[in-house]
Amino acid sequence: MLTTLLAKAAAVPVALVTCLSGGTPAAHQQAGIDLDAPVITRDDIVIQAPLDRIWQIQTDVEAWPAWQPDVTEVTKETPGPLRAGSVFRWSVHGLRDITSTVKQVSPERRIVWGGPAQGITAVHVWTFHQKRDGVHVHTEESWSGDPVEADTPALQAALDASLDAWLHNLKEEAESRPAGRP
Repeated sequence: MLTTLLAKAAAVPVALVTCLSGGTPAAHQQAGIDLDAPVITRDDIVIQAPLDRIWQIQTDVEAWPAWQPDVTEVTKETPGPLRAGSVFRWSVHGLRDITSTVKQVSPERRIVWGGPAQGITAVHVWTFHQKRDGVHVHTEESWSGDPVEADTPALQAALDASLDAWLHNLKEEAESRPAGRP
């Protein structure tokens, strides 16, 4: 009897046991922003374009400079589609050589990346939801580090403006891109 119970227990996936015990398996935990960071911005927009087009535009990081005027350069260091562990370097708003590492990807639903840039540690989360009235795009980003502590109001305003512009640029690009063009 004990042998049978042990055999059955061994067959129960660890994830199920973890969930039943009130935990969440590490592989399924949602990566997120730093809720204790001094600068946090959250913003939303509804885009009237196919979800797959919006996702492709947002995740084709090397094409960002073509539709994001504040992004001056992007280099993907990890070939292929973005996935957890992918690294890209980019420059935006005069911040050069930002190294971002993708922390989590759920295709056409969610992507999280983050990393350091000139003393600022950023975490950026994007979520995409198809609804009746269009695709709801939600973004949130946190900044922490000595430069943020030194001038929180200015950096809060900068991040607020940056994410607002990003969302509106994404909307314009997705809605104006002809059907069939990736």
